[in-house]
Amino acid sequence: MSAPTRLYLLRHAEVEERYHRVFGGRIDMELSPQGHLQAQALAKYLTRVSFDAIYASPMKRAQQTLAPILENRSVKPVMIDGLRECHFGDWTGLTWQQVHDKYQVSAFHWLEMMEQAKIPNGECTETFRARVAPPLKTILETHQGQTIAIMCHGGVVRMLLSVLLDLPLPKLTQTNIEYASLTEVHHAPHKTEVQLLNLTPWRDLN
Repeated sequence: MSAPTRLYLLRHAEVEERYHRVFGGRIDMELSPQGHLQAQALAKYLTRVSFDAIYASPMKRAQQTLAPILENRSVKPVMIDGLRECHFGDWTGLTWQQVHDKYQVSAFHWLEMMEQAKIPNGECTETFRARVAPPLKTILETHQGQTIAIMCHGGVVRMLLSVLLDLPLPKLTQTNIEYASLTEVHHAPHKTEVQLLNLTPWRDLN
């Protein structure tokens, strides 16, 4: 039996304070000072892991979180445009409260709204999956039995889990994916297992 492919699904660290509790999506924001500390803690934890390949979203917050992870590593990251955060359409830049007031939608129900294609001018689950699933398929086919990091976003981590575990995306509403967290998934042709879910070294290991 061949060894499983080990996937480390990494979310970027905390963003600038002005974007907290905001549907940021495609806004190319930077990390906050706290976010840089979180990124350092994540990088320190991951020094124990040797990656065969690293893939990443090209967005600034993902790149800034990735930077300390790359220190003293020879592997060069591959940028994949399909790993950008989901597009929130008309919600982009609005606070959770503003979306609630204007659209009568709780911020906690955004996955259900995406599933129903009810985010005005935003991505629906079908289009979101259509851009995330192909890169994941290529990664799995290229790196069978290897250890891979994917640096991306909270929405993208949920979609990756949805594809890997064959779960409807709204089911992942119950899964918290925090800033600078890692989720480790072992994938083999016969089964996929979650080994770690939402581990945050900056908080859980202090």
